[in-house]
Amino acid sequence: MTNSRTTVDFWFDPVCPWTWLTSRWMLEVQKTRPVQVTWHVMSLAVLNEARLDQLPPHNRELMGRAWAPVRVLTAAQEAFGSGVLEPLYTALGTRYHPQQLPKTRATIEAALREVGLPEDLAEAGETDTYDVALRRTHQEGITLVGQEVGSPIIAVPGPDGGERIAFFGPVVTPTPTGEQAARLWDGTLAVASTPGFYEIKRTRTVGPIFDQPDAP
Repeated sequence: MTNSRTTVDFWFDPVCPWTWLTSRWMLEVQKTRPVQVTWHVMSLAVLNEARLDQLPPHNRELMGRAWAPVRVLTAAQEAFGSGVLEPLYTALGTRYHPQQLPKTRATIEAALREVGLPEDLAEAGETDTYDVALRRTHQEGITLVGQEVGSPIIAVPGPDGGERIAFFGPVVTPTPTGEQAARLWDGTLAVASTPGFYEIKRTRTVGPIFDQPDAP
């Protein structure tokens, strides 16, 4: 382990429960390792738009609901800067995942209120006004990692500060905390920086496991 700060780029779609767990892990890592995370929006709806007819019905339905939150996040970033992404994602994700609230405009408005952003930003979710910007930030992540992935995407500097290395995941449940989170991060960096390394995978035997916070 080194004391130098590692810059991490994290692409997320807020409707993905596995991404939520990984993002909470990334916040845990910041407590125990010298990392600085920059958050970026990606879109599972964009990623899957050319193959919607191949998805199961419940996934097609989710892709329809997935447009509004990423459009609102993009609008918020355009208006107030990238610093709003993590708190707004946290407010949205807490409602979508641990609290299991519906992916509706009312839920988005509640998240905006929580972080002190104008509620009328929710209007962006119902238009394509910010889709060019959304597709641009989405494509930045996909260009680094490739098409055969989902959310999240994480990118870190390569060995000796070289070209960034990006990967999908890690997919884990429940969110590791404390030193367990730190060890997973150290291992993730190790495999990601190994030349020619591409994938470790096993069949998921459980679904996402969330903490259950009280509703705000």
